[in-house]
Amino acid sequence: MLPITRRAARGGAVLSALVMAAALAACVPTETDTVTPAAVANQVLIFPDITVTENVSYGTGASQVLDVCQPQDTETSLVNNGPRRAVVSVHGGSWREGDKAGPFWRSACEWLASEGFVVFALNYSHAPATPFPAAINDVKAAVSWLRQPAQVQLYDFDPQLIGAFGGSAGGNLVSLLGASGTGAWDTGSRVAAVVELSGPMDLTSAGLGGLTEEFKGFQLEYLGCAAYQNCANATAASPIFSLDSSDPPFFVGHSKDEYIPIRNAEILVAALTAAGVEVDYTAVPGVMHSIGMLNDPMRASIVRFLREHL
Repeated sequence: MLPITRRAARGGAVLSALVMAAALAACVPTETDTVTPAAVANQVLIFPDITVTENVSYGTGASQVLDVCQPQDTETSLVNNGPRRAVVSVHGGSWREGDKAGPFWRSACEWLASEGFVVFALNYSHAPATPFPAAINDVKAAVSWLRQPAQVQLYDFDPQLIGAFGGSAGGNLVSLLGASGTGAWDTGSRVAAVVELSGPMDLTSAGLGGLTEEFKGFQLEYLGCAAYQNCANATAASPIFSLDSSDPPFFVGHSKDEYIPIRNAEILVAALTAAGVEVDYTAVPGVMHSIGMLNDPMRASIVRFLREHL
């Protein structure tokens, strides 16, 4: 599919509530139905002066496409003090649905671009048709593709300074991305910073407490297992079991009473600390899930973290 480039709309701060309602109505009752816009219940924030290039292929698979969000204004691009930094954005949806161009995820892509980053919002393989490790392999392939000279030149960013941002299932995937491999953060599929919101972190039977039966079933489909007993993929898909001292800094955000129990954030923070990895942890009151937590204070904290580490 050929890339399509568009300019983010001017003349307003929001899309209509009808767009939001249609988007939510299309969701089956999974974690995605708790993702609502930050601060306002019926509006999706948009950002002017952002160019979005849609459906760029980063591989040969049908799901291996991404959108690129980047600021047009030179001063915005340079706000991060030097070469432009790249951020890979990975959407949620129980590893089985969702899209990079969904209204809330598109809004998040444009928001990060408005802060001076070049953002690559990925689609990836979905379960149950393509279970683990297909999704994380796609995410790794996208980062490796970004480091190719052609992409670096075309999108004008520093390949040594790539971060990752994800929520819910996407939070799991970017955390696994950050925990994968060892050594330097500027080669292959390694990244230099991870922002994860509301991600499941222990996919073994020990991590099932507080999850709905429906989500447990979705998780099993993603793992490609009939049961949690003797499911080797459950450990491999759990970021907490892959961390080491060479891994990049993490920003961990979670709501205290949301869809994915806050224990997932707590065990991730504990595992990062035990591995000697720098971690910035924010737990907020309420039930907002994933990018639904993106109110002004959370946005400011994330941007501050990314600017500090990229």
